[in-house]
Amino acid sequence: MDQVFIKDLRARGIIGVNDWERHQPQDILINLVLFTDLQQAGQSDDLVDSVDYSDVVKRVLKCAETAQRLTVEALAADLAQVCLAVARVEKVRVRVEKPGAVRFAGSVGVEIERAKADFG
Repeated sequence: MDQVFIKDLRARGIIGVNDWERHQPQDILINLVLFTDLQQAGQSDDLVDSVDYSDVVKRVLKCAETAQRLTVEALAADLAQVCLAVARVEKVRVRVEKPGAVRFAGSVGVEIERAKADFG
């Protein structure tokens, strides 16, 4: 399958289990790989035949900035479902990181893969 990628998308939202994390938005770093068939888009040169990554970014940012999840695992699952709701996206790889969340580490996070088939 072909891939559309969105790299180093930055959001700010409530995420974490500590009291201070529940009151102060934190940086969230998001990377996405959207698996789709781009053959028709390559021939037609028409966005209708592709994945509108600008639309995906708007949806993902809205979710990340309003979800108020406790864990990066839950946020990653939410974002996977947001991406899979987009026409033509058959599978997605989502990486969610919290930069500076752990001392001596640049960031911590998770990476998951989900397909439309995983959600029935």
